[in-house]
Amino acid sequence: MKNMKKKFGIALVAVLALGTAATLFFKQKNAEASSAGYEVGATVAGFQLKSVDGNTVSLADFKTQKGVIVVFTCNHCPFAKAYEDRVLALDKKYAGLGYPVVAINSNDVTTYEEDSFENMKIRAKDKNYSFPYLFDESQAVAKAFGATRTPHVYILKNEGSKFTVQYIGTIDDNAQDASGVTKRYVEDAVNNLSTGKPVVVTTTKAVGCAIRWRDA
Repeated sequence: MKNMKKKFGIALVAVLALGTAATLFFKQKNAEASSAGYEVGATVAGFQLKSVDGNTVSLADFKTQKGVIVVFTCNHCPFAKAYEDRVLALDKKYAGLGYPVVAINSNDVTTYEEDSFENMKIRAKDKNYSFPYLFDESQAVAKAFGATRTPHVYILKNEGSKFTVQYIGTIDDNAQDASGVTKRYVEDAVNNLSTGKPVVVTTTKAVGCAIRWRDA
């Protein structure tokens, strides 16, 4: 009888653990599904977020630029860290051509303390970020865009002071090894836009950690 009770107890714990894991999984999936966001060709609504340098940055601040490379990222994610130097390189290469990088962290900091605003400031200083690093504390901007991963890239083109989405997805085809990249999706898209050509590959699957959403 004792053995039966013990086995039943173990089975019950396993079922509860499985149920909790399933609940968290479907909560994340439902959050992703409910934030479909912008599609290619859509006009982006203005946003205003606080930056690690103490200023407030809005999309309207870039009205004199040809466009913006918006990168949803964070501090803790291994994929975000792997792409960090490549994001810095994108800003260095394209800011002068009218397509600067704007990085946005939308993660729930109660899940990952490493992604807190204070830690964002430390990260930006340590890595000498050349671009604005913004905190989407309410997660409203990520939901408006439909961002689900870190990193998740949206290339915007400035068309008569309206910013339209030209590309959505990943930076390139090799998150693990920068030296093994064969397809540079973001670079190809911005190169085409800079020379007045249409973007050939407009969407790819974003590869990275799932953005952690706050409980409703």
